[in-house]
Amino acid sequence: MPEVVITRLGAQGDGVAETAEGPVHIAGTLPGERVEAEIAGTRGRLGRIVSASAERILPACRHFGSCGGCKLQHMAPPAYLAFKRAVVARALAQRGIDVEPQPVIAIPPASRRRVTLSARRTRKSVVLGFHGLSSAEIVPVEHCPIAVPRIDEALEGLRALVAPLLTRKGEARLTVTAATSGLDVEIVGAGSELSADRRQEASEAAALLGAVRVTLGGEPLYQAGEAAVSIAGAAVPLPPGAFLQATAQSEAAITGIVLVGVAGARRVADLYAGIGTFTLALARGSEVTAVEGDRAPLAALKVAAGRAKGLKPVATLRRDLEREPLAGGELGAFDAVVLDPPFAGARRQAEALAGSRIGRIVMVSCNPATLARDLQILIEGGYRLQRVVPVDQFLWSAHVEVVAHLARG
Repeated sequence: MPEVVITRLGAQGDGVAETAEGPVHIAGTLPGERVEAEIAGTRGRLGRIVSASAERILPACRHFGSCGGCKLQHMAPPAYLAFKRAVVARALAQRGIDVEPQPVIAIPPASRRRVTLSARRTRKSVVLGFHGLSSAEIVPVEHCPIAVPRIDEALEGLRALVAPLLTRKGEARLTVTAATSGLDVEIVGAGSELSADRRQEASEAAALLGAVRVTLGGEPLYQAGEAAVSIAGAAVPLPPGAFLQATAQSEAAITGIVLVGVAGARRVADLYAGIGTFTLALARGSEVTAVEGDRAPLAALKVAAGRAKGLKPVATLRRDLEREPLAGGELGAFDAVVLDPPFAGARRQAEALAGSRIGRIVMVSCNPATLARDLQILIEGGYRLQRVVPVDQFLWSAHVEVVAHLARG
């Protein structure tokens, strides 16, 4: 195997070696390390570490190196958090934005309240786990250190739950959420035409698991109560597949930063509101209009707002903001705007905001690149970027959540 030196980390957390043929990305390596690797094109497979970095530590998970989920467990915390901060800084710099991100807010292990697992039937058994490193194969997982204990301890029960639903063809995906009253399991890709016996077997496994709800292809398979999550002290019914911040700790941290950014505003628009991640907290001090394109999350938010005590008025508006952003006189009704768009960002909404007189804007994003693009639009429209705060919501991955404060003038 050829021997190479890792000079930096790439955007996805892979070590990068500069070779005569160009850069080669090698997972599981760190800057300064000399390694042997099998190289094919721009990718390399780590063989042996000849000289290890001082930043290398023992991974927390026994599946590290085969499971493709947590690629940065081998990196000491200070260097790891510095890498995440640098990802945000680099995205801003590429758009000509000269603002230094604040230190990354760290989130502890065993906090992920939602995970998505894959399952497949083999000749001998059912495999449940995560896809391998750059592979479609499923790595069986017996323990997941990022998941909350309720999910981690349920892995064997989840395997029993999905087993009767699988055929020999294809792969099923299980999105498992730790709701307040039990596990909520959404299964897609499993057989839809099932015998009564198989459905009964799955229902019995769900009861043993302590599931509150199981849906199969969007249809109810098992229900033992309401699947709800607590947001800002309110019980929010959780629609199957609805967006949810990955951890309760990161949600609390992000919400706190959002509230600081709009403090004192009488009327706030919460765009891409979802099930009310920020709406319900904002409504403790401001009148809020929550705008969301999907019907089910908006309905859940209405129910939660009706249940909660001590809120200021909460209005809801169903609107596809990508096609029809809030603009013109509509924006004139608000003192501040909060927006948490999907991964692709909110270009059209940012353009509309850039032409408004809104005093303060808070942007939340899981994609630093599209966030930087949208911030550039707002800055060119006369807004001043005051604060950028990364939050390590996606532990040991290359992804990072970011919150940005902007003010007019």
